Amino acid sequence: MVLVVDDEPDIRNTVKEILQDEGYAVVVAAGADEARQARLRERPDVVLLDIWMPGTDGISLLREWAGAGALASSPVIMMSGHGTVETAVEATRLGAYDFIEKPISLAKLLLTIERAREASRLLRENEGLRARLALPLEPVGASKAMVALRAQLEKLAQYDTWVLIQGEPGTGKETLARWLHEHGVRSKGAFISVAPGSIPREHLVAALFGAETADTVQPGLLEQANGGTLFLDEVAELDAELQQRLFSVLQRRSLMRSGGRGPAELDLRVIAATAQNLEALVRAGKFREELYYLLNVVPLAVPPLRERGEDVPELLRVHADFFANRDKLAYRYFPVAVQNRLRTYAWPGNVRELRNLVQRLLVMGSTPEIETAEVEAALGAAPAAAMAPVDTGGINFDLPLREAREQFERAYLLRQLQQANGSVGKLAKAVGMERTHLYRKLRDLGVDVKNVAKEE
Repeated sequence: MVLVVDDEPDIRNTVKEILQDEGYAVVVAAGADEARQARLRERPDVVLLDIWMPGTDGISLLREWAGAGALASSPVIMMSGHGTVETAVEATRLGAYDFIEKPISLAKLLLTIERAREASRLLRENEGLRARLALPLEPVGASKAMVALRAQLEKLAQYDTWVLIQGEPGTGKETLARWLHEHGVRSKGAFISVAPGSIPREHLVAALFGAETADTVQPGLLEQANGGTLFLDEVAELDAELQQRLFSVLQRRSLMRSGGRGPAELDLRVIAATAQNLEALVRAGKFREELYYLLNVVPLAVPPLRERGEDVPELLRVHADFFANRDKLAYRYFPVAVQNRLRTYAWPGNVRELRNLVQRLLVMGSTPEIETAEVEAALGAAPAAAMAPVDTGGINFDLPLREAREQFERAYLLRQLQQANGSVGKLAKAVGMERTHLYRKLRDLGVDVKNVAKEE
């Protein structure tokens, strides 16, 4: 979609008709105010912006959008009938993609729009490529489980169906989601990964749903996934309020930004993932049933590595190749004895643990062949009788992750508060938190500062 911003009706309508004849969807605006509203509402692929307009001129509007970080997703092509070299240089410095003089050449206009769209697409692809450089290709393995999983993935890639990936931590759920995206019908769109548990609660709403003021807009992660795929990692980390809001937004396929004046449409594929048993959480009333069924259109179960030990030798080779090439490390071989040892290892950390082990062995080793003793040392193996019992600190490991974490945080902050003699100021310094956030955290965890005994 192209947004045409020009105060002259004849030029506005002429450009609109030309572009519509070429197959573009077009929205027009007569000035800065209409342009702001149209960009918030429509999220155009390209903006054609006149420089000389009454009120807010095109350069000022470009500067405003550049400050809001909006030029990467909606590149701006400036237009002017009496521009100067200085204005062209200023527009380029602010981030305009190109500068077109009036009267407009049809051939140049169409070529510049296509180049701007392609540049924006390549930018998104490069961002995705940088993210992929951190992960070797998957799925890997010839076991029955992986053959069946690959068949499911190949079928799902043909459709725009929403998917719920379930598997233990470290099984590569995000990598499978990326594979689905790259081989699916939305492969030219963005892949946006969201891990709710990694975003502070006070920032999570704005991060997910975006924020808006009179002059600027900050699209949230859901909106950034428009035209592509949203990967929602560990969806069980969302609290009840956010579960309800997410369900409402995904059900309507539109959202209202914080401070927004109107809805923003959503067109995305959602791939959710969890290491928890969502069905059990639904039965326990800890996860909203309607959100579970909205996300769980097609369930995809990822087997743990211990159940497909025959895939370990191939995984070792793939990751050794990956780290040797990416990190410029000397390649090291896994002899059959080492492969057999690792095939029978329990892999509590799954593929993530294997990946880390291979990288460690390539970095720390000096011989072409990896020895069994190195592997045992890297795994931290010890006789069962000599292993000390794990101190759980009183934490109930049967709880869901969020509740167990809250239990630990409460015990930790109470201990630190006692050591600080009940002083929240000293506590804030000790735990490295800003005092306002710390007070909110203590309140959320039910810690009454006044009841904590102070030492005389």
